[in-house]
Amino acid sequence: MPQATSLFSDIESNVVGTSAVVIYSPSGKKHQRFPEGMVEIYASETEALAHADPDKSRYAALASGPSRSSEGFRLFYLVRWLD
Repeated sequence: MPQATSLFSDIESNVVGTSAVVIYSPSGKKHQRFPEGMVEIYASETEALAHADPDKSRYAALASGPSRSSEGFRLFYLVRWLD
């Protein structure tokens, strides 16, 4: 599978990476950006999928970040959902 590339930049760092993650999102898959505290990073897409639990609002995804937002928060930006 081709590797996703980051579309976002962060003036505080040279590189903002794209990672397999599980996002806790009580409102479901409506949003495109998520606070750092709602995101758990995993080593692979397979591992993220194994830790996802939609019944508990935990969704596997590829996300770019963390990146500092204009509001001063560290955010992850959705690249794509894995499930």
